[in-house]
Amino acid sequence: MILVTGGAGYVGSHCVLELLKNAYDVLIFDNLSTGHIETVKTLKKFGNVEFIKGDLLDEKLIMNAVSGRNIDAVLHFAAYSQVGESVVNPQKYYINNVCGTLNLLKAILENDVKKIVFSSTAATYGNPKYVPIDENHPQEPINTYGRTKLFIEKIMDDYDKAYGLKSVRLRYFNVAGANSDGKIGEWHDPETHLIPNILKSTFGNRKTFEMFGDDYETKDGTCVRDYINVEDLAKAHFLALKYLENGGNTDFFNLGTKEGNTVKEVFSVCEQVVGKSIAVDIKPRRDGDTTILVADNTKAKKVLGWSPEKSLHDCIETAYNWEKILANKNPQK
Repeated sequence: MILVTGGAGYVGSHCVLELLKNAYDVLIFDNLSTGHIETVKTLKKFGNVEFIKGDLLDEKLIMNAVSGRNIDAVLHFAAYSQVGESVVNPQKYYINNVCGTLNLLKAILENDVKKIVFSSTAATYGNPKYVPIDENHPQEPINTYGRTKLFIEKIMDDYDKAYGLKSVRLRYFNVAGANSDGKIGEWHDPETHLIPNILKSTFGNRKTFEMFGDDYETKDGTCVRDYINVEDLAKAHFLALKYLENGGNTDFFNLGTKEGNTVKEVFSVCEQVVGKSIAVDIKPRRDGDTTILVADNTKAKKVLGWSPEKSLHDCIETAYNWEKILANKNPQK
């Protein structure tokens, strides 16, 4: 059985679905602060899924959850992830992300679980010194969210040396898209990600989409980001798990497409997918937005045998189909 913390959330749920497709039994541990019980109910239709509503800050609860079952490995997604919020409320992020992870690691070590795949982030790199960003790039995060993820990576290094805990840290860039069959998708409130916000602006009485900054030194003046499809991301987590099961050592990998798209390019593909023009209002730059963030995924291809397969158009098409499903779930929104 695989323990998936945060398995009711966006990325976690897609990884649970990938595990179920590969005949794994799954235990989801999630406090539902950003995940959804409806997602768990959907996942249960496709395989053996147990669910415990719980918080990693409840040391006794996570200990009981692990000790009461035969856990083989962990996929760890549970974390707060809003960059802006992390800056104005760092205590919330340090306590939840770091202390929660320490409780999880204590529980699995006491139950002889020695394999964990950790959801890390490109935010551990900070402002890029060069692009595409490879795993040798300095890790100098510029916000609290990125620092919490980096601290956890360092903790895992220490735990490997001291206790033999083998970890794979997957540092991903901009995740996009939804399940191809419309089973699950991105479901945040409030939503902060670019693609769903562009698409949401096309429903009902939504306000005009706001684009921040068109004076960057790029081909069209807008920021460049590396958009990785969430189903491709889920396959990477599965391959990371297999890597550990086959005796792989602690390691870390960037997950991205090695190709960047500007905000205007993303906007244009959104218009193609929805079949109409989308109202947009150009705003000044936001503080802290980096001009270009693109991943070098060579290491993941070489070591894990992973390659992204889906295009930006695929991401936006599945995201739009999911937004239509969400609109029917929540017609008032």
